[in-house]
Order: sequence, then structure tokens, then C-alpha cells
Amino acid sequence: MCRSASIHKDICHGKKLSTCHGAAYRLMNWILSPLEVRPDHRNRIGPKAYALSVMSREGFNIPDTLFLTVDAYSAFVDASGLRERILLELNRKEFKDMRWEEIWDCATRIRHMFLKKQIPGPLKSYLTEKIGSRFSGKTLAIRSSAPDEDVSGSSFAGLHESFVNVRGTSSILDRIRLVWASLWSDAALLYRQEIGLDVEKSAMAVVLQETVTGDRSGVVFSQNPNDKTQVIIESVYGLNQGLVDGMVEPDRWILDRDKKTVLSHKPAQREHWMVPSEHGAEMAALPENLSGRPPLSSEEALGICDLAYRAESLFKAPQDVEWTIKNDTLFVLQSRPITTLSPSETEDKRAWYISLHRSVENLKALRTTIEETLIPEMAKTAKDLAEQDITVLSDQGLADEVRRRWKINQHWVNTYWEEFIPYAHGVRLFGQYYNDAMRPDDPYEFMNLLTQTKMVSLERNQLMEELASLVREDRQLFERLKVGEPLDLDLEFGEKVNQFIEKFGDLSCAVTGGTECATDTRPLFKLLLEMAVIPSSLSSRKKPKDALALQQRFFERFQGPKRKEAEELLDLARSSYRLRDDDNIYLGKIEAQLISAVKEATSRVESSERRGTHKSELDDLKSVIHDLDYGNRQRKLTDSSNEYGLKVNPRQLVGQPAGPGLSRGKARVIRHHLDLQDFKNAEILVCDSVDPNMTFVIPLAAGVIERRGGMLIHGAIIAREYGLPCVTGIPDATFLIHTGDDITVDGFLGIVTISQRDKL
Repeated sequence: MCRSASIHKDICHGKKLSTCHGAAYRLMNWILSPLEVRPDHRNRIGPKAYALSVMSREGFNIPDTLFLTVDAYSAFVDASGLRERILLELNRKEFKDMRWEEIWDCATRIRHMFLKKQIPGPLKSYLTEKIGSRFSGKTLAIRSSAPDEDVSGSSFAGLHESFVNVRGTSSILDRIRLVWASLWSDAALLYRQEIGLDVEKSAMAVVLQETVTGDRSGVVFSQNPNDKTQVIIESVYGLNQGLVDGMVEPDRWILDRDKKTVLSHKPAQREHWMVPSEHGAEMAALPENLSGRPPLSSEEALGICDLAYRAESLFKAPQDVEWTIKNDTLFVLQSRPITTLSPSETEDKRAWYISLHRSVENLKALRTTIEETLIPEMAKTAKDLAEQDITVLSDQGLADEVRRRWKINQHWVNTYWEEFIPYAHGVRLFGQYYNDAMRPDDPYEFMNLLTQTKMVSLERNQLMEELASLVREDRQLFERLKVGEPLDLDLEFGEKVNQFIEKFGDLSCAVTGGTECATDTRPLFKLLLEMAVIPSSLSSRKKPKDALALQQRFFERFQGPKRKEAEELLDLARSSYRLRDDDNIYLGKIEAQLISAVKEATSRVESSERRGTHKSELDDLKSVIHDLDYGNRQRKLTDSSNEYGLKVNPRQLVGQPAGPGLSRGKARVIRHHLDLQDFKNAEILVCDSVDPNMTFVIPLAAGVIERRGGMLIHGAIIAREYGLPCVTGIPDATFLIHTGDDITVDGFLGIVTISQRDKL
């Protein structure tokens, strides 16, 4: 394959692409028709496009199609300077140290770069002429065809974007850029090693295909991956997008490969179908006259089966063929080898990460489940456990209760991963929707529309501010708290403190609702005294600038049904954003009751040991304490060891920009939850990760630094709520920065500068 640099030199006589005369482009085959494709073009158009060209020559019925070669991608990224910017973005942090959320952020920033860069004039003119002359007035499906997309022995379907029912030159060119950008999607970055993703060498070809508005669509596997004697057909009414995206349940047929007979048919509920819309495709209710019968007859299923056999015979390998039927005419949309992805290690979670991408309909269903069922159940469970008096239980009864609470806690931990974590995709989905519509300079501008929501951790902080206000206004109360006099000297304050502890715990524990985890039970009062010496306005949430105007500009981009869709997506994103912070609070309240039972069990065992007595009933308590090892699990927020040995003194650290702004202050490094009670006003919070159960110190902070990265981690969320500079994703932040260091946090660039080391 020719390198883009030599191509530019040859056809433009050394001139930059932006100044090269458009006629020179006509000397290059930037676009190929299926009949123009030769075997040596495979690496220029990718396997998906090449397969379509082969099928077209062999008489398969494919829609009118053109292929945009990888040379166009290379010309675009080189002329726009994107190749260098992608390289810089990917080298911001080593991939082995990046969490999936950081990879999503990285992909989001790269995608936004493609959105903001226009296709250079000569290339744009060439594409406009070629596409316009071939598809004038028609709607297109625009699909990826990366040369590395289909790797032998592995299946990586779904790594890149595709679009259907795209109309108009401007929209077509826009979607081409997004398909190019999807070469660097989060899914592709996760599998970068397997597909050989490389900034210098990798490129993206594009399939431009006339949209066939099928009455029925589906996929056929010429060989069942789990049973080589079978063929599988899945079919839906309407466009195939609903089936591919998992939004519409398909009817499913299993056929015998040799006998060519139908073995079984599993009908779907048939409630929805995907239909063309002004901006692509949308889901609609399936007409009643279709819901009662399958999309295919037995004879049609056998015809689809024959199609799969022909494709398999042509390519000498089992095929996964996507097809559609319009007016009883069968069209092939694409065909690819059937391969399975079998991770070499059971710990490989990448497929699970990719599964977190959810459709709007799926997220709506998740929201209903979470808000109407799961959250109330969690709250009731925590309340019921808190009201139970475990001190009256026998030793054996207490051991049984600890085990019961562990099972309850584990149930909700599993629910958290299965239901709550996927729901966070609502924010990501809205972010992409917002950026596509608004094209802002800041790819995270959409976050300003999500703040100021009612979160549990912020409700706790507001109650703390009310308590601090009482202390601030009463000097006598301030002095009494300072010397540790009893709370009953001030009834109003004491009552409010009791209400706070009943709802949120005394802040001495690493989970919400926990109490008396420390020998010093005054962390709440130490923080209130610290908050009382600063004006209340400094500890309040900061409203994003012009958030209302920003929302109005966003809504004005849409009319009619699209306006309603935008409003629904924003509402969904706000709910997702709120739950991303609240879920750990609710989970923490349940865990606090497990800790309470473990503490009671530990107290009984230690009391018996101090007395030198032994009761056989205590053996089971000792066993359950040993099995859970909960004390050790709660002691530290991060390991105290590090790979650097005694001391490393870097001057500048680079992470991910997660909260805009600049601030300077003394570092407060948190390695144990109890370190939080020593937090002082205007310090910079430095930690492994800001748990929602730690955010009560944020009103005092001047900035936030975390080892964990991502725009949707709790520290980034809470920092934006308070308008604080935030940098995340700094490896070993809690070891490279020391408490007392004078540091500057640049939340715009993601840089932390250490200007003066603590001398202690």
C-alpha cells in the first residue's frame, strides 16, 4: 500500500494537500466501484468492502455501492494534523495503566478532533463529485471497512461505527468522518494489540451503500458456532439496525445443514421494528397485522439458508451474512467469516466493558428498574438491618447473622455491577449526542448540563454546611466543640447532629452510615470546626456559567420529535449522572450494617480473650471473622508500598483533565479514611480515588487529584459540582505527591506541578 506522504508528493508536486489542485485527486482512485476492485486492492478497501466486491462479480444481489479507500483517510489525518494529535493523545498515559473509563475518555477526545476538523477543500470536492454523481438524491448506509477489522481466528464485530439512511452531501461527509474516527473507538483501543492498531500504519476504508428500505431483515450464520451441523437465521421486520444494535428481538430459526430442513423456530415478542427517519432510523411500534406472524415463511428461511451456502462456498469458510428483503427481492448487505473471540485468560473483561454500551431503550428500561425497584429495595434493606438489635443475639445467632448480612451485601454488590454500572452509559450516550449536535470546543461541555442535580452525597454536604453555620454563628458553641464539651449544652445543634449521624453515620467509617470506626469519634466535629472558620459561600456548590442558556441553545438545534428526543436524552443523562454518584452511597449503607455485625462479633471474641475464658460458642464467631477478614479490608484506601523505593520527587505530573480551572495549595494525601478528618481549608485532595463516602471534605478543597482516571468517576463528578479544578488518571499519585507539598492543579490541561516539597 502506498504511503500517503509519497502519494501527496507524486500527485501534488510537493504541495500541501490543502493547496493541491483538485484535478490531481482525479488521478488517484480514492473511490472504487465493486467492479473496479482487484485482489491487490484488499488492503486499500478492507475485508468487508472486498467481500462485497467479490460477491457482486459472482452475481450476488448487493445494493449500489462504492468504496472509499484508506488513502482518503490518510490524506485527511495528515492534512489536518490529526495523526500527530492522535499520537499525543494515545501517549498521555500507558495503556496498561488505563481503566476502561479512561479509554472511553481518550476515544471521546479523538472522536471530537475528527468532528472539529473539516475535510480539506480538494478532497471534499472530489468526494462530493463522485458520491453525488453516483447516489444523487438517494439515502446511504455508511459502514466501516478497516483492513485490520476482521482478524483471522478472531471476531471483532462492533468495534467501529456505521450509519443508515443518511441523506445529503453534507451529512454523508459528516458520517464518513465519524466512521474514520471510529478507527480509534474505545472498543478498538481495547483490542488494539489483536487488531494491530498503529497510528502510523492503521487506516479506515468506508463502504458507501444505497439504503435498501427492507420489509424484513436479518443475519444468517452458515454454520452454528456451537454446532457445526446447523445453520442459524435471525430475522426482524423493518431495517436490520434494530437487530444489529440489539434493540429489536428477532425470530430465530435453526436448520439442519445437510438435510436443509427447519429444526426449530423460536418466535420473538414482535413489539417493535426499526424504520427510516429524517435523521437515520428510529424504533416504532410494530403494526398489529405483522405482530402475529413471523418475518419469514419456512420456504423463505430455506432461501436464506441457500444464500449462506453460496457465500460459504465462495469464500471457502463459514459466513455471517447480513441481508434484507424488499418487495420479495433479497439483498446482501455484507458478509464476513464466522469466528469466535476466545480470550486467553478468564480475567479478560473487555467483552464486558464493550457490553456497557447500551441503547436508549435499554437505558430507559434500566432506569425504571433502578429508580422504582432497586433503590427502594436497597433503602429498605439498609433500614431493616439498622433497626435490628444484634446485641441481643446469641453468639451462634450473631455468627449466622454476619453470614446473612455478607450474603445480602454480596447480592447488592453483584446488582451494582450488573445494573448500576451499565446505566452510567446514559451520560456517555448523551455526551456523544450533544457533541454531534453542538460541535463545542470542549468535548466535555455537555457535563455542564448534568450538574446541579440532587445527589445524596451533596445532600449530606448541605446538612454539614447547616451544622457548620450553627457553629460559625455561635462562638461559645465553637469553643465548646473545640475542647470537646458534651453536645447537650446546645439542644438544637445536638439534635441536628443526631439526625445527621442517623442518616449518614459519624464520618469515621469508610462507608456511609457507619459509626465509631475510629478510637477518636470526633472526625465530624473536626471538619465542622474547619468549615466554620470559612464563609458559607466558599463551601457552596458553584453553578456552571450560563448553564440555562447552554441548555436552551442545545434544545434550539432540534425541532419536532427530535426536540423531544433531545429532552429525553438529557433527562436520562441527568438520572444516570446522579445515580453514578448515589449508588455507592446506598451500597455503603448496607455494607455499614455488615461492618456493624462484624464489629459486634469481634468485640465479643476480644472480650472473651481478655478475660482468659473460652466458650465453644465463640468458635463459629472466630471462624466467620477470619473468613471475612473485614477488619483488614477496611483499614487502608491504598497500599503503602510503591515501586519507586524510598522517595521520588517529580516536578510535573500529567493526567486527564476532568474539571476545568486552576488552583494552588498544599497537598493533603489520603491513604486511610481517617486521614480525611485532618483535612484543612484550601488544601488539594490527593487520593487513589474519591469514593462518594469521602466527598464531605470537598467543600474545603481547592482542587482534586486522583490516581484513577475518567470523567465519570466520583471525584470528577463532585469536583464539577463545586467548580473545582480536577486532574485524574495520575499513576502513583499518592506516592509521588506528599502531604504538605505546594502544588498547582491545571484542570484544563490535566497537569499537576509540584513547586515546593514539604520539608518535614
